[in-house]
Amino acid sequence: MEFDFLQPVANNLVVFKNALSAQQLGHKIAVHSESKFPELHNCKIALLGVLEKRNDFGEIINFNLTPLRQELYSLYLGNWTANIVDLGDILAGNTKEDTFFAVQQTIQQLLKLNIITVIIGYSQDVTYAMYRAYDQLEQMVNLVTIDNKFDIGNEQEPISAESYLSKIIVDEPTNLFNFSNIGYQTYYNSQEEIDLLEKMNFDAYRLGEISATISLAEPILRDADLLSIDISSLNYQASSNFKNFEPNGFTGKEICALARYAGISDKTSTLGIFNFNDNPSESKIIAQIIWYFIEGINFRWNDYPFGSKENYLKFIVAADTENIIFFKSNKSDRWWIEIPFFTNANNKLKKITLLPCSHQDYLDACNNQLPDRWWKAQQKFIN
Repeated sequence: MEFDFLQPVANNLVVFKNALSAQQLGHKIAVHSESKFPELHNCKIALLGVLEKRNDFGEIINFNLTPLRQELYSLYLGNWTANIVDLGDILAGNTKEDTFFAVQQTIQQLLKLNIITVIIGYSQDVTYAMYRAYDQLEQMVNLVTIDNKFDIGNEQEPISAESYLSKIIVDEPTNLFNFSNIGYQTYYNSQEEIDLLEKMNFDAYRLGEISATISLAEPILRDADLLSIDISSLNYQASSNFKNFEPNGFTGKEICALARYAGISDKTSTLGIFNFNDNPSESKIIAQIIWYFIEGINFRWNDYPFGSKENYLKFIVAADTENIIFFKSNKSDRWWIEIPFFTNANNKLKKITLLPCSHQDYLDACNNQLPDRWWKAQQKFIN
């Protein structure tokens, strides 16, 4: 069967859900219980736990997502129409690679059904398995992380939460078109790593830059296929994680705004939230992150890539060397910039012709200041 890897949610959670009012989120969620697997027809969003957590000796450490689910289920519904299922958990396999295989296979099936997947787990290297699930789509993938570290590591070392990105970059098939980090803190990342991302034409945004103007992250998240959030990117006041004390980081309000941006994106099809330390306060903030992501999904504009160019206003900016073309959606007022088409580019890239941008990017281009992301995207097409 397609979903043999899934463990049903706990019986006490089913009892808890059944006692909720019709206005609470849990009442709307169809769950995978011991007696029933939820109907996936017309389903839009699937929740999934991944219980992959090991100590330094490779021994499995158990943790429980039931309290987090209770927090999520207890929240009240927005004005939503999307159908939601909770598929239960993928248990840790005999090896980490076994877990990754189960995650990859499960997400592949959900992608085929056009179901958006929300994963809750501990070890962020599960992001690698999520990324590999896109192999079957034969498309390039845009990965965005919200994290205080890049987690590049060394591709020669065993994969871990601190080194998964190097595996994504190096391992074949190489489907990664762009990587963007939101919220890195410079003192947690070597200058060598920062220079490497710049050399590869990837994007990295410091915590202070995004916190000062949260809307800067919207075009980045609008272009994400896969979003991976490390809860360590939050400050201790938001996460209440005093064990791994983080004096600086995103606030609860900021991380929820970022999650909503990702939800509104017409592209984002998988979200992973990692480094959950099984404490009540983290359960609350993660539940609210998921709530805002779901709300964003329910208010998607579906104006790209679904819309036609007739639904856009076209703006042409005469630059020094070539004309720069912008499009503005009549539905959402969001902006895109056209990337020139190169006939010698990888076939997988031919569909990527519009890059999300902001109104400010258009105004800057009118003053002959072209967006840095536009230049980087061109380089990827050429190379």
